Amino acid sequence: MIKAVITDMDGVMLDSEKLYVRFWCEAGQYYGFPMETKHALGIRSMARPFAIARLRGWFGETFDYDKVRDKRVELMSAHIAAHGIEAKKGADTLLRWLKQNGYRVALATATAPQLAMGYLKRVGLLGFFDEICSARQVPHGKPAPDIYQFAANRVGVLPQECLALEDSPNGVRSAAAAGCKTVLVPDLDDPYEELKELLFAKAENLEAVIALLQTQD
Repeated sequence: MIKAVITDMDGVMLDSEKLYVRFWCEAGQYYGFPMETKHALGIRSMARPFAIARLRGWFGETFDYDKVRDKRVELMSAHIAAHGIEAKKGADTLLRWLKQNGYRVALATATAPQLAMGYLKRVGLLGFFDEICSARQVPHGKPAPDIYQFAANRVGVLPQECLALEDSPNGVRSAAAAGCKTVLVPDLDDPYEELKELLFAKAENLEAVIALLQTQD
């Protein structure tokens, strides 16, 4: 029986993954690395040590992750300050339904806790979450299972009693390794074929998650 829903933030709750992709590419190119969309997508939700290894595999040992990341943060923060950030379509509908139907709800994100809470508050979603869990709070970030195990513990259920919502391969691997019933909600691409053996289901959008949960009652 599913008792809780644990969700990623960027690309699932917030329409922000496109910003990460844009500004990772701009930051990389600023420092002379030919970073493209495929590279930015390849490090979605990926913890720092894994991301460093992957980026240096693509661009060589001179790739300075911290310097490029700091530039990405600077560019993205300026954009959000000027233009705001948007919730994904159906996010408020799903979260309101979850609370009305007694599910515990947690966030499992690579973003720092205060920043994540600020973004969610800005789009009116923060109050729906029982717990905000960040990779900064666990030994290993995605694709390791730590953050989903941590989030399940924080809401008082077993990982096997959680539905996990993810849009990226790294996130799906993290949730599945933790033992969650993992649902792919595609955002910028659809990695279903490479992940289908790890998935409980695929939902085309957030409102489709409601129908999925209703079949589990």
